[in-house]
Amino acid sequence: MSKTIIHRADTRGHANHGWLDTHHTFSFSRYHNPERMNFGLLRVLNDDVVAGGMGFGAHPHDNMEIVSIPLSGSLAHQDSTGTKEVIRTNEVQIMSAGSGLTHSEFNGSQTDAVNFLQIWVFPKEQNIQPRYEQKAFDPEERVNKLQTVVSPDKDGKAVWINQDAWFTLGNLQSGFTENYTLHKSGNGVYAFVLEGEVVIEGETLGKRDGMGISETDSISIKASAAAELLLIEVPMK
Repeated sequence: MSKTIIHRADTRGHANHGWLDTHHTFSFSRYHNPERMNFGLLRVLNDDVVAGGMGFGAHPHDNMEIVSIPLSGSLAHQDSTGTKEVIRTNEVQIMSAGSGLTHSEFNGSQTDAVNFLQIWVFPKEQNIQPRYEQKAFDPEERVNKLQTVVSPDKDGKAVWINQDAWFTLGNLQSGFTENYTLHKSGNGVYAFVLEGEVVIEGETLGKRDGMGISETDSISIKASAAAELLLIEVPMK
């Protein structure tokens, strides 16, 4: 029997700092909920909207896999490895903080807001050399199918993560059905609805709702309306 946990969009932690309007699925910054510390090795799922010309100044990280997925707009990234890039919609960035680095993230536009997901996963190996990777993904390759954008396969099309974790995106038309089979025993999958409405394992989820499913080999997905979906598969311990 699988185990499930549901996080409705309006139950997330929320802070509006003017330049930053942010929602936290799990405890982060000033939002602390002891019942929402993580889902397995998924530690942070932040839904950030940053005003034009604003952003996060240089700050340190270590031993965390940090994934950024722009949903609209662009994000300018700079870090102590010498990387200086702009991440745009349909691109995915990963930064393995490893033994430690500093980075900054600013809106790539002076006028338009950027909305991006910031996702943290605990690493498999500690203190690796810090690294950065960014790839573009064809949105047509996720229409009524699931497109892997993050994986532990170094030779694959996805960006590489230092963990037995897989991130998958789907742009699903109403009525589309699919079974997602987990890649590894002992993993769970966290489903996050970006737009629209889906039914996962019989549970209806709307925009920005999240659902974690563990102790299962596969999950059923049905788009009850046009929907965009992110699946994050991670070890549970």
